[in-house]
Amino acid sequence: MTANPRFKGLYTALVTPFRDGEVDEGAFRELVAWQIESGVDGLVPVGTTGESPTLSHDEHKQVVAWAVEEAKGRVPVMAGAGSNSTAEAIDFARHAEEVGADAVLVVTPYYNKPNQEGLYQHFKAINDAIGIPIVIYNIPPRSVIDMSVETMARLFELPNIVGVKDATANIARVSLQRQVLGPDFIQLSGEDVTALGFVAHGGHGCISVSSNVAPRQCADLLHAALTGDFATALAWQDRLLPLHTALFIDTNPSPVKYALARVGRIRDEVRLPMVPVSAAAKAKVDEALAHAGVIDG
Repeated sequence: MTANPRFKGLYTALVTPFRDGEVDEGAFRELVAWQIESGVDGLVPVGTTGESPTLSHDEHKQVVAWAVEEAKGRVPVMAGAGSNSTAEAIDFARHAEEVGADAVLVVTPYYNKPNQEGLYQHFKAINDAIGIPIVIYNIPPRSVIDMSVETMARLFELPNIVGVKDATANIARVSLQRQVLGPDFIQLSGEDVTALGFVAHGGHGCISVSSNVAPRQCADLLHAALTGDFATALAWQDRLLPLHTALFIDTNPSPVKYALARVGRIRDEVRLPMVPVSAAAKAKVDEALAHAGVIDG
């Protein structure tokens, strides 16, 4: 496929707010509206940051529908639709298409560790079941498996596969994938701290955790980098680097949920087995928020 320009720039990997154990629809809709007003290019609900492993299937589908409804076509919604069960992934992907999502983000199957042929057949089955774009989510630290460049090249021949969210933390992969798949294969960084370098190597943008709490600042960094203004992008990188690292001082999304609570956007609430961050971690996040200009120092 030819690269779709809509799937470039800064996409926010949205948290799923909770209130007393239930999904907080009001806080979620307000978060979506704030993200769009702040200049993000797209939204990714119910991914890793959205605590998809502990959402029920009904909750997962409801959050996707809310994101589409609230976005109102102003920015694309790339709905999380992954599972280590191909049948479940197809169900999520079909639902996302039915409610109007612009694309789906599909993680490599975790835990059951398929080989490269199994990966190909998993994504081909999803491709054959829907008619909207699919972005591969390659995240070896969580899924344990790494999709090869050769398997991505096979998948790119299918009509709906358009690109990858690369969370390998290996900057060389951008160039390696670009060499084999060409510039039309969309490459989105899955790691805030290396997104600037990712773009410099030919990447098309970032699916960001930090932009949950600093959407304007992260958008300014990405947009400067994508237009070749690396001096401005580097200045933003220096301001945002402590935030990028502090938000991973503990397992995502506990730190970013605290950060959002700190600025009054959501409650600091996660679902077990996730737990809130410690007092020491909160202090580090506060310091990083001040350095980024999100709160007063």
